[in-house]
Amino acid sequence: MPEDTPGDKPPDRPMDGPADKPLIQYPTVYSFKVMGLQENDFPEYVRHLFGRLMGSEVSPDSISEQPSSRGKYVSVTVSVVLLSEDQRQAIYAALHREKRVLYYL
Repeated sequence: MPEDTPGDKPPDRPMDGPADKPLIQYPTVYSFKVMGLQENDFPEYVRHLFGRLMGSEVSPDSISEQPSSRGKYVSVTVSVVLLSEDQRQAIYAALHREKRVLYYL
């Protein structure tokens, strides 16, 4: 049997370790963090935005907000039930297109 040399690579085979499992199990409650300027009622804007994206009203209880130390910005956390990875990705894509959204996680 020939010895392995540093240039040899292992044979292709499907991975069967924990890395293959999806990181998120759906359906799940997922929290999005959305940041913008503290003006024109940004938290309410985010709540309505998520209502449109989710296809149903988002409860005010599902939202929390944290102003920046100087009060110029606000971070809004929205917790929603997601059904699939496609839905999660679609929401991130929509957040990317929103002009009032400065940053999102």
